[in-house]
Amino acid sequence: MIDARQLRYFTAVVEELHFARAADRLDIAQSALSTQIQRLEQDLGVRLLNRNKRQPVTLTDAGRLFHAEAVAALRHIERADQIGRLAARGLAGIVRIGYVASGVSSGALSGMLRDFRLSHPNVRIDVVPMETPRQFDALDGGEIDIGIARPRRQYPPGIVATIVHTERLMVAMADTHPLATRRKLMARDLKDQSFISPQFDEDEGFGEVLSALGAAGGFSAFLDYRVRDFISGLSLASAGYGVAVVPESMSHFTQPGLCYQPIADFEYPVHLALASRRRELSPAVRAFVGASLARSGEAPT
Repeated sequence: MIDARQLRYFTAVVEELHFARAADRLDIAQSALSTQIQRLEQDLGVRLLNRNKRQPVTLTDAGRLFHAEAVAALRHIERADQIGRLAARGLAGIVRIGYVASGVSSGALSGMLRDFRLSHPNVRIDVVPMETPRQFDALDGGEIDIGIARPRRQYPPGIVATIVHTERLMVAMADTHPLATRRKLMARDLKDQSFISPQFDEDEGFGEVLSALGAAGGFSAFLDYRVRDFISGLSLASAGYGVAVVPESMSHFTQPGLCYQPIADFEYPVHLALASRRRELSPAVRAFVGASLARSGEAPT
């Protein structure tokens, strides 16, 4: 089996076209170099070099073909060595990220990616949209490494999360909606409205937001349309099917017939969390988590 040392010895002889000079360059005995080249030729079953004491060393036809491949192989080996060393320091590798829509609209995800790329340009990033409950399953199964998700009171075993972004809420509705022209929208004004919200098969989520809103306005909020994400909810709201209570950053999403109103007397912050496996083995993933938490200035939860 050919090894990298034999390839380096062979390319040194080709570049010097002289065994003594090549041996000096490699800092080995000329006899050892000659022995290694002979073993290489024996392993391959072909002569690579023409040796003549009175003339410079020359390549055979097979030697010329082998030399080109040897140079390419050494470059790959050097690259692999470099990547391996970078990966050990978290400077190379792959980080797979799942995110909810407001992770994008808030700028939280793009900010993390931009800052991380400056210090870790050789780390590959894969991103995929994914609702919050699905992210926790994907983290546990190794499908993703990082989740940008809505926080929960309790996380699955082995998952840890940190708040990285906070914002207020707004109401999205059709621009023809009777409340669209209100100068000041109060919580009580939303009584008897049809609400549209992402809500999954769990007790937590934006269902809690609607309950709090109803309590603030003195009514019981009823979820008429259960959707998978805010984009779907905004599409229904713009068409007049109801109102959607969304994070303020979603107001960056504009489409014909859609408007946004703040709720003057309802201060209910909503958060985004960075979730990851508690015992993460990948240095690149650990580096991303560390850089993102340092950027947010938040303490782990």
